[in-house]
Amino acid sequence: MVNFGIKSKAPSDQHRSVTSGMSNRLRTTSPCDATARQYPHPHRDRADAMPLSSLAFASCFAYSPRGAGWLAGASRQICERVKRIDPHWLPRYAGVVYRMSMRDPQLAALFAHGAVLVPVPGSTATSDAPWAALQLAIALSQVGLALPVWVGLRREFTVRKSARALSVLRPSVAEHYESFSVIRMCAPIRRVVLIDDVVTKGRTLFAAAARLLTELPCADIRAFALLRTHGFVERLEQLNESCHGVIRWSGGDTRRDP
Repeated sequence: MVNFGIKSKAPSDQHRSVTSGMSNRLRTTSPCDATARQYPHPHRDRADAMPLSSLAFASCFAYSPRGAGWLAGASRQICERVKRIDPHWLPRYAGVVYRMSMRDPQLAALFAHGAVLVPVPGSTATSDAPWAALQLAIALSQVGLALPVWVGLRREFTVRKSARALSVLRPSVAEHYESFSVIRMCAPIRRVVLIDDVVTKGRTLFAAAARLLTELPCADIRAFALLRTHGFVERLEQLNESCHGVIRWSGGDTRRDP
């Protein structure tokens, strides 16, 4: 692996502070050369014939977008801070994940040596601007996990933002799948941990894993989302708790359990 810094053109000093000093410490995997092409799949690739049937995922915080009580309110505050890439709080939440991994064997195995962190692009087409999952992956690497971050999954075109759309209007797995592309690598990657800020139904993570698997057919691909959505609960019983689950492909859509 080649050592080089990820250069994120942050729109403000807030974003710069999250990545300060990163170029000297962060290990990332690199494309074969500086002119590496992106290889989006043609639309004839059907997302209803997915190359995987399930995706294992882990999460550390519960998130209730509509629930009552102080725990639900705190979960929304965490989500808002992560979404805006808060330079004060994002490293703290990454630190919580690291400390939880020291007492949760499954979480420790997920982030074990040899894994590569791959941030899932946001809903907009990938550019030089930072996004939440990228900054979360960087923070996770810097707080103690010390894993390489590879920005090899790209969003070729913008899709509808799920958080602001009715359930029936949210992007399908097929839409996510066709919007992704993967940068071709010269060295194989054996273990991938997809990093995202929030998982709801799991469509984005599942489509990202499916797209990566077409380019990395021998890779063990799993996922981590900082927050998992509890959409139909009145109150949260616990905010900070390790969760290990599965996103399954069933009936042409994803089903997250739990």
